Amino acid sequence: MEEKETQGGAPAASATAATASASTSEPNGAPKDTAAAVEHVATDRVIPMATDESSSSYSMLEPRMKKVYGAYYKELYYTPERRVLDPKVQELISIAASLIAKCEGCIDGHIKKALALGTTKEEISEAICIAAAINAAAMIDLSDRTAARLGLNHFPNTRKQSE
Repeated sequence: MEEKETQGGAPAASATAATASASTSEPNGAPKDTAAAVEHVATDRVIPMATDESSSSYSMLEPRMKKVYGAYYKELYYTPERRVLDPKVQELISIAASLIAKCEGCIDGHIKKALALGTTKEEISEAICIAAAINAAAMIDLSDRTAARLGLNHFPNTRKQSE
């Protein structure tokens, strides 16, 4: 996800610089240089937003809540010493979740990060297919619940069940 400047217009401190250390690998085994290189694919700013959004993005978010959101996002994505998931796995999950949430800026940013981490087109495709399957299952679940509430059964099971 691309990022926006923090409150007051000053860019946040670079998480990339914070991750560069003498250690050669992350706790999860990922090479530290690779993880550091993709910590901020586009910028060193904290709050995510699509790059083509107008400057009024987050204009409805109270400054203190914007700060809370930015801190949460930074903790989740840019604190490698606390990371449990492999960065590539984290980005694949983020791609699927972003698709289901229909967050265009999120999708763009997480696909960029995934590619920078060396994620293959097949891995990205599988994440997209998982998102599609989950979203389709959600539609079936919602329509089943609606049918139950309304007493509908348009296509009853006509096969005899074995005893």
